[in-house]
Amino acid sequence: MKPLNPLLIGIIALLIGIAIGFMINRYLNAQELKRQKMTADNIIKGATEQGRLIEIQARDSALKITREAEADISKRRNKLNQEESRIQTRRDEQDSRAERLEQREETVNKRQSTVDRRANEVEKQYEVQMQKLQEISQMTTDEAKEIILAEVEKDARGDMARIVRQIESEARADGEKRARKLIADAIQRVASEHVSEVTSKIVPLPNDDMKGRIVGRNGRNIRAFEQAAGVDVIVDDTPEAVTISCFDSVRREIGRRAMTRLTLDGRIHPAHIEKIVKEETKAVDKVMAEAGEQAAYDAGISGLKPEILRMMGRLKFRTSYGQNQLAHAVEASKLASIIAAEIGADIEVAKLGGFLHDIGKAMDHNQEGTHAKLGAEFCRRYGVKNEKVLNAIASHHHEEDQASVEAVIAEAADAISGARPGARREDLEAYIKRIRALEDLAKSFKGVENAYAIQAGREVRIIVSPDDIDDFTAGKLARDIANQIEENMQYPGQIKVIVIRETRAIDYAK
Repeated sequence: MKPLNPLLIGIIALLIGIAIGFMINRYLNAQELKRQKMTADNIIKGATEQGRLIEIQARDSALKITREAEADISKRRNKLNQEESRIQTRRDEQDSRAERLEQREETVNKRQSTVDRRANEVEKQYEVQMQKLQEISQMTTDEAKEIILAEVEKDARGDMARIVRQIESEARADGEKRARKLIADAIQRVASEHVSEVTSKIVPLPNDDMKGRIVGRNGRNIRAFEQAAGVDVIVDDTPEAVTISCFDSVRREIGRRAMTRLTLDGRIHPAHIEKIVKEETKAVDKVMAEAGEQAAYDAGISGLKPEILRMMGRLKFRTSYGQNQLAHAVEASKLASIIAAEIGADIEVAKLGGFLHDIGKAMDHNQEGTHAKLGAEFCRRYGVKNEKVLNAIASHHHEEDQASVEAVIAEAADAISGARPGARREDLEAYIKRIRALEDLAKSFKGVENAYAIQAGREVRIIVSPDDIDDFTAGKLARDIANQIEENMQYPGQIKVIVIRETRAIDYAK
């Protein structure tokens, strides 16, 4: 017997293996399908149970909602029924009221008819009577009116002229009397002594040896003090005292305070002098600010901005014809208030106008314009909105028209405060104006940082910028300023012009 071919055996074995694998796979697939069907049946059964539970809960919720809706509908229906009942009641009331109004209207119409009928009868009787009067008087109504009016006008004109003359005479006499009394009372109520005649301050010293320390070696301390403070220090034979002299009262006060501190401290040398002068300058600025606030309080004025109060405080150290300007402002404010109250004007406007009328005198003298115009513009810039107050400030020297009676009152108060006996001294004001003009002339040149008139105006010291003025130009500047003084100013004797050019190199050790 011939043996089987190995290839055929392999093919048969492969077919048998494939058949067995197919049967196994089919069995496995049948088992998997059976398992999936069982799982699907379980899921369907669970979903069916879950759906039944949800359906039951939904029915319960729907039933609950239905019951609540029925209860709400029932409640609303009851409210509607009550509202319908109320509306019906109001409607019945309105109908009843309309019926009463109709009845009243009928009654009024009947009465109106009666009144109209009687008015017609009165009009007819009036015409009949007027006709009879015209027949008796032999003139018409218009002619009678003209005759009566002419007679009345003639009598009235005579009486009116007599009464007007009498009233004018009485008013003139009474007005002059009241004006004199009002001004006298106002002056008596607020008058005070404000004259400031001196331009120097005495500084007491602990001993005469202090004078030598003030002067310093070769006069360096006294020169440093005069240059820093802009004042003149007079060291004479007065025992235990030196004199601080300056026409500018602010610089004089700074100099006095600085010299007092230096003599008490004992350390007197140029660097310390400059430090003390700077500190006292700040202290005097604070004093001026407090003085402005106190002046406003004394005058009974509130609501002003700090800038205005600080500027008013500068008047504490300014005089006009010897009269302290801050005290003059308070006095003028009180006078204006009294006058306004007596004549029925606006008291607050008059008071504020009197208080601020000279604020322009505290301005920088390099600004152009009169003190009245400068003061009005400054107050407008810093919050004074009342045009009557601004007009009172600008017009108190008639540089513009006075727009209100309060402006006239402010001017009158200014004049009364300055003209009363003992208020001013003209010679001091003329002296101060001359000294101020001397400083302003020196400051007008290019490169000049500051200028101080000392020695009662016989000497002017000019501080220049070392960057703008060299040593050669400094001499020429002194000659130019001297020539300008000779051409433009009147002064006794001669004026010494000193130009000071100082270069400082500063560094710090760290």
